[in-house]
Amino acid sequence: MGTTSIVTLADLPFYVWGRYPKSALVRRCTADGYEVYSSREFFDDTRDLGLGLQDVGVGPGDRVAIISESCPEWLIVDLAILTIGAVTVPVYPSLPASHLRFILADSGATVAVASDEAQAAKVRETWAELPNLRLLVVISPLPDKPRGTQSERETTLVEMQARGHKRLMHENGLAREYKTAATALTPDRLATIIYTSGTTGDPKGVMLTHGAIVANLLDVDTMVNIVQEDQALSLLPLSHVFERTVVYLYLFKGVSLTFAESLNTVARDMKRVCPTVMTGVPRVYEKLHARVLETVEQNSALRQILFRWALMVGRTCAEAVSNGESLSIGARLSHWVADRLVLSKIRASTGGLLRFVVSGGAPLPMPVAEFLFAIGIPVLEGYGLTETAAGLTLNPETAPRPGTVGKALPQVDVRFADDGEVLVRGPNLMSGYYGKPEATAIAFKGGWFHTGDIGKLDDGYLVITGRKKELLVTSGGKNVAPVPIEQQLKQNMLVAEAMLVGDRQRFVSAVIIPDFHVLTMRLQASEDTDWQTLVTREDVRRLFGEIVESVNADLPDYESIRKFVLLPTELSIASGELTPSLKVKRRVVMEKWGPLINELYAGE
Repeated sequence: MGTTSIVTLADLPFYVWGRYPKSALVRRCTADGYEVYSSREFFDDTRDLGLGLQDVGVGPGDRVAIISESCPEWLIVDLAILTIGAVTVPVYPSLPASHLRFILADSGATVAVASDEAQAAKVRETWAELPNLRLLVVISPLPDKPRGTQSERETTLVEMQARGHKRLMHENGLAREYKTAATALTPDRLATIIYTSGTTGDPKGVMLTHGAIVANLLDVDTMVNIVQEDQALSLLPLSHVFERTVVYLYLFKGVSLTFAESLNTVARDMKRVCPTVMTGVPRVYEKLHARVLETVEQNSALRQILFRWALMVGRTCAEAVSNGESLSIGARLSHWVADRLVLSKIRASTGGLLRFVVSGGAPLPMPVAEFLFAIGIPVLEGYGLTETAAGLTLNPETAPRPGTVGKALPQVDVRFADDGEVLVRGPNLMSGYYGKPEATAIAFKGGWFHTGDIGKLDDGYLVITGRKKELLVTSGGKNVAPVPIEQQLKQNMLVAEAMLVGDRQRFVSAVIIPDFHVLTMRLQASEDTDWQTLVTREDVRRLFGEIVESVNADLPDYESIRKFVLLPTELSIASGELTPSLKVKRRVVMEKWGPLINELYAGE
């Protein structure tokens, strides 16, 4: 029934059903078990929904928005949209109604699919300003909500699928027509419009074709060995192009895929699923690292010494293997003991079976990468943007190099502008920004896409050294790349987030957000200690002053942090200070905390 490969994403459901008849293809963790979809159920639900969407007038090129947390239904809705030639517009469920309204209006979405009543309420709140929106579909409506309370413009996912199934039962040859139309779609067909996080202004709709995403998927497949027997845990939002492309790859390879119930249940779900492969943004691995170090700090002095020794042994062995060196009998014996006593126990907290993890979306701090390699979980860091259908580079599984974002994917060309900006071209690039030809022309010059990132090649491996627009230029004319310095600050468990400031100022300063949980434990203070009071205490200021000075020790004078301010709050998506992919919105932080930041330079 299956083909040898796929040409468009519309081929994917047929490819999976034809090659991988599994009793548990896709699952989602719940409080008491799993929601499970077999290959047959997954395909049938996708087909029925596609036919149902057609029945309410959704046709080729129409935009359908998905406002939902990651779950099997998200994937089913997405593939149903793609198989009928329509266009998926993913929306982060964490976005407020005003941001949702912008995306629905800008994309001209005719149908919105919401995960539950909370997301549906945001659609209803803005519906009057959305003349193109005809229908709202709710995946999980309130169970006690009477059918009669829904307007004619609202329905449920189950009802939409039932509508499509009814067509299937009454129209002869419809299943064949559905497959013929889906598999006839061409790679240049628009598949999705993904709105960028908007760290520097209003979001822009990135247009990606079927061919761009498939090219990226097939390229990544050549760099890592993912097999049908793997178990994958998905914990990032499918609204993010990185995770979405990875999930397509899992399906393409027949991997059994499980969605975590939420980010708050990841530790539980890892132990339950025992994944062999997993992807994450750096913050996921930073939290794992911090959690282990925090636990070790509570242990006896002897156990702390044992931990440090085991980690040193693990790091030494990992470096030797990475360099192609053979281990002596003594080194192998030491590693066996270290693994038996310490390293295997740390891996057990992740389920104990991880072959490797992939990190993307932002730079991974070197100490975190070294920690993962040392405990026996290789981390393959990659690099890409929404505009590049996720990946541009990836560390190959057979030769990973920590501190780099890997080698260019087979169909991707990389070169550098005179100022070090990374320029790329390849079949995975976007076709443009939706409705913004001027912005598209600025992004593409001479056939090359300008990433906005500064980088260099090290023996064929790409190293990202900074973001062009984020470079701080002091009043003395010195360029300072903030990201590497911010990463050094965040290596300390007490620092949850850090942001450098000082553009057009005489010196560089830092905005630091403490990890208040770790801080209160360090101070042996109560968890309900007032944060506003905490950040003004002299002993707390001294603690963070020592952290800043330790970072300054390795910096040239013009990059050194002269002053810092501690914010009495956590940054969050809801407050607008973080993007849904957990990047700091520098502009928003500068605006919101401007008075405190300005005090750093008062009188200078």
